[in-house]
Amino acid sequence: MAHVARVQKALSDAGLSAVLLSAPSSVQWISDFTGSFGCALVTPSNAVFVTDSRYALQANQQVKDLEVKWFGSPNNIYETLSEQFVALGVKELGFEPSISYSNWETWKTKFEGIDLVSMGELVTELMKIKTPAEVAKITEACKLGDACMQRALSMVQVGVSEYDIGLDIEFFFRKNGAQIGFDPIVASGPNSAKPHARPTERKIEKGDFVTIDLGCTLDGYSSDLTRTVVVGEATERHREIYEQVLRAEVECCQLLVAGSNGKDVDQHARNVLDEKDLGQYFGHSLGHGLGRAVHDPGRLYFTADEPLAVGQVWTVEPGVYIEGFGGVRVEDDVVITENGPEILTKTPKAFTIV
Repeated sequence: MAHVARVQKALSDAGLSAVLLSAPSSVQWISDFTGSFGCALVTPSNAVFVTDSRYALQANQQVKDLEVKWFGSPNNIYETLSEQFVALGVKELGFEPSISYSNWETWKTKFEGIDLVSMGELVTELMKIKTPAEVAKITEACKLGDACMQRALSMVQVGVSEYDIGLDIEFFFRKNGAQIGFDPIVASGPNSAKPHARPTERKIEKGDFVTIDLGCTLDGYSSDLTRTVVVGEATERHREIYEQVLRAEVECCQLLVAGSNGKDVDQHARNVLDEKDLGQYFGHSLGHGLGRAVHDPGRLYFTADEPLAVGQVWTVEPGVYIEGFGGVRVEDDVVITENGPEILTKTPKAFTIV
C-alpha cells in the first residue's frame, strides 16, 4: 500500500479530518520529494503537496501520489495552504508533535478558522514499518556502507590522522552517488571514549582503539555502521572490553523478533555489560529506527515499552566509553522479518588487531 493510502486509512481509523506533514523526513517519506522546502496536506480522500516556485519542476518529476501545488511571489505558503483548506473543507488539522512552538503559534495566527490538534504518533508509527521496497533500498545503502567501512579500515595504521580517514569516507560516498548520512566518526585512542567524537588531526598510535562510525543516504534511504579495531598490539583489557561489547551486540541482534519489547532488548545489553562491570560506561540507547532518516522513528531504550514488529529496521549499537583509556562500539542494521532478524550490514566484527 502506498504511503499516502496508509496515512489516509490511519486518518479514517482515528477520526481525523486532515494532517499537515512538515518535518523533512515525513515529507520525503510520503512524497519522495528531496528538495528543502515542501509540505504534505492529507485528508481521508485527498492528498496535496505544496512547495514554492523554485521546486515546481522537481516536485512534478518526483511526487507521484499527491497533487502538486506551488506558489510564487507575492503569494506565500500560508495563503496557499489556506486556499487548500477551503477547497478540501478542512476545519480540523492534525500537526506533527515535532513542530516548534513558534511554528505552532504562526499556524494558529495564519490559519484562521482551523482547529489545530496534535496527531500524536499517527504517522511515525506508520514510518516504523518499512515496505519491502524500502527494505530493499536500505539494504543497498548498507552494501555501500560496508564497502566504505572496508576501505576506511584499510587506512587504519600508525601515523594516519583521524581527519584523513574521515575525508576519505565522505569522498567515497559522494563518488559512489550517495550523500553522507551524518558527519563520520573516526575516533582513536582517548578520543574513542567520546561516543560522538569528530575526526581531529590526531595521528593513530600503537595500542589505540579506533572506532569508525559511518553511514550514507542512497536513493533516499540510510545506513549506519560502526566498527572498532585495535592498532598494533592489544592488552587483555582491550580484548575483555571488546568481547563483552560484541557479545551484547550479537545477542541483542538475535533478540530483534516480532513481539519482543524494545526496552527489554536494551536492558539485555546492559545486563551483559554489567557482568564485567562495564554497564556504567554505556550511557546512550541501544539503537534507533533506520529509514529515510538515519535516526528514523523509534528507539531501543528503557523508555521504549512497546512490542517490536515485522518490517521494522533498527540499529543495534552497544558501547563502552572509558575516559583516559578509550572506547568500543559495534553497530549493525537489522530488519525484523517473519523468520526473525536479518542483519543487513556484513562487515566482519570479530576482535581485530590491525
